[in-house]
Amino acid sequence: MSRSTIEWTNATWNPVTGCTKTSPGCKHCYAERMAKRLQAMGQANYARGFQLTLQEHMLDVPLRWRKPRLVFVNSMSDLFHKDVPTPFIQRVFRTMEQAPQHTFQVLTKRADRLREVAPQLPWPENVWMGVSVESADYLDRIDDLRTVPANVRFLSLEPLLGPLTEIDLTGIGWVIVGGESGPGARLMAPEWVRYLRDACAADGVPFFFKQWGGTNKKKTGRLLDGRVWDEMPSRETTRA
Repeated sequence: MSRSTIEWTNATWNPVTGCTKTSPGCKHCYAERMAKRLQAMGQANYARGFQLTLQEHMLDVPLRWRKPRLVFVNSMSDLFHKDVPTPFIQRVFRTMEQAPQHTFQVLTKRADRLREVAPQLPWPENVWMGVSVESADYLDRIDDLRTVPANVRFLSLEPLLGPLTEIDLTGIGWVIVGGESGPGARLMAPEWVRYLRDACAADGVPFFFKQWGGTNKKKTGRLLDGRVWDEMPSRETTRA
């Protein structure tokens, strides 16, 4: 198991590593920086650095974990990248289906590929499916997500690079918001965050504020209007 410091999950599982940039949110990709560090440290799964690599030996890892946990799938890649074969995606989903003790959180920027492949996948109740949306230019990813029969459909609005005043939360069961962190981090305006928090409250959608970000995310912290927002979907949430 790879324990995670990501605030909204417990562990990560990477049956695929490596990726390519697809939109402005990828500009300062944390996974790319981390992959290069792991390669320099001699970690075998990152021998090819951030080149997309199928990690066959990782496919059955969650089946060995007895204690239930939230598992972020492919924190170091994108399962719906065009170079990941559909049969491999199906194998990943079969593993998740065979591990009902865990809740798997799958996140993609390739929402069009997700929509295309979704009918060929099993959708057990322990799979939460999400898309990343960094600006209003990519709101169509949410429309693609709404076509997917996942138990929980969620949004990762991180790094949030602009206001999302036209967002439609119909069929969405969870929203994560966060600013960019690390070298070259782009700033996030507080009013963008407050708008999304209030939109979630109006629609009864759990709201999770991950971070303000910046070059020193520990210093900027996670408080929004004096409190931490850690709302999560129920594990028993049914399809909307």
